[in-house]
Amino acid sequence: MLSKNILITGGASGIGFGIAQQLATLGHQIIIADLQLNTAQEAARKLSDAGYSTSAIAVDVSQAEHVAALPGRLSPLKIDVLINNAGIQHVSRIEDFPADKWQQLINIMLVGPALMTQAFLPSMREQNFGRIINIGSVHSLVASPFKSAYVAAKHGLLGFAKTIALETGDCNITINTICPAYVRTPLVDKQIAAQALEHGISENDVVNKIMLEPMPKKSFIEMDELAATAAFLIADTARNITAQTMVIDGGWTAR
Repeated sequence: MLSKNILITGGASGIGFGIAQQLATLGHQIIIADLQLNTAQEAARKLSDAGYSTSAIAVDVSQAEHVAALPGRLSPLKIDVLINNAGIQHVSRIEDFPADKWQQLINIMLVGPALMTQAFLPSMREQNFGRIINIGSVHSLVASPFKSAYVAAKHGLLGFAKTIALETGDCNITINTICPAYVRTPLVDKQIAAQALEHGISENDVVNKIMLEPMPKKSFIEMDELAATAAFLIADTARNITAQTMVIDGGWTAR
């Protein structure tokens, strides 16, 4: 596989950094984009110190003007692969869900991928190559209580991908959504504590009775599973795989 320039939003930690690490080992140039420049630079430095090609840039994916300026800031570098990963979570009953927090989740996880795609699609068209990968969730397909904004945003990614696939059918560009069940990241650890509080149960019970209970495999999804799926979607052999929902859920949605 030829080396690709891969930009990953929310790439400084969690799933984003896990994917960055593994794609870097395949020889790709990784651009870590995160809200705070110093955080992105620290993550990029870890990869550079390990001998990989990487750089960092700050971006607020919810701000249209900020996102629109990204291609110019990165010039002359062209982005071959865009991985829309940035995300946050808030667990609350809808009656108590702060309106500004609900909007923030939608802005980051649904509007953000749209803005990023809008920014980089023109150059992908020019070079007749592009891969857009959204990091969705099992919650792109099913719901859980107390996560109305997150579930709505992740469901929306699937419709967005289908639409962009139709708009890019005339060129070598694909867009797909990887939908894992729970991956043990700092974001999920915070969810465990929040769910324990909301349900009035122990954190151990949250893991076993809520998070892993629907999964026949009863295990958290690992980073290598996500990275290998992304690597496959990037390849030229996946050129006709588009608008697809790549579900890695241990059998959750088989029920």
